[in-house]
Amino acid sequence: MRILVSACLLGMNTKYNGGNNRDNRVVSFLLKNNYFFIPLCAEQLGGLPTPRSPAEIEKGFTSKDVLEGKAKIKNKDGEDVTNLFINGAKSVLSICKEFGITHAILQDRSPSCGYTKIYDGTFENNLILGNGILTELLKKNNIQVLDLESILSLY
Repeated sequence: MRILVSACLLGMNTKYNGGNNRDNRVVSFLLKNNYFFIPLCAEQLGGLPTPRSPAEIEKGFTSKDVLEGKAKIKNKDGEDVTNLFINGAKSVLSICKEFGITHAILQDRSPSCGYTKIYDGTFENNLILGNGILTELLKKNNIQVLDLESILSLY
C-alpha cells in the first residue's frame, strides 16, 4: 500500500498556527506495516505560509462547490484564499499519481484534508458533514481516503 499522509499527523509543524497534530498511533501504524508513505501539506504546497490565518469554506457551501467555482475559501481575515487551496490540492494529486499513491490518511476538520467533517464557515468551531478540497479531489480520482478511526481499527 502506498499512502499519502497529512504532514501534521507525523509531527511536522504545518498547521495554520505553526503547530502539528502528531499522532503516534499513525506513525506506529505506518512503520509497523512497513508502508511506503509520503507526508505532504496541501496548504503549504499551494503557497500558504505557516503560521497562517485559519480558513474555512464559505457557510452553506461544499468543497464540490469550491472546485466547481461556485464558492470560495476565505481566511478569518476575510481574504479569498481559494486558489491557493485548489492549487495545493492539485499539486498533491499530481504527486500521488506520480508515486502510485492508493490511499490517504488525512487530518480531520481541515478545509483541505477534512474527511466527513469540516468547519461550517463561521469560524466558531462548529462542525458539519463534508469533506475538504483535497479529500474531494482524491476521492474523485479513486484514491481511498481513510479517517483516523479506520486506521486505528486496523492497528
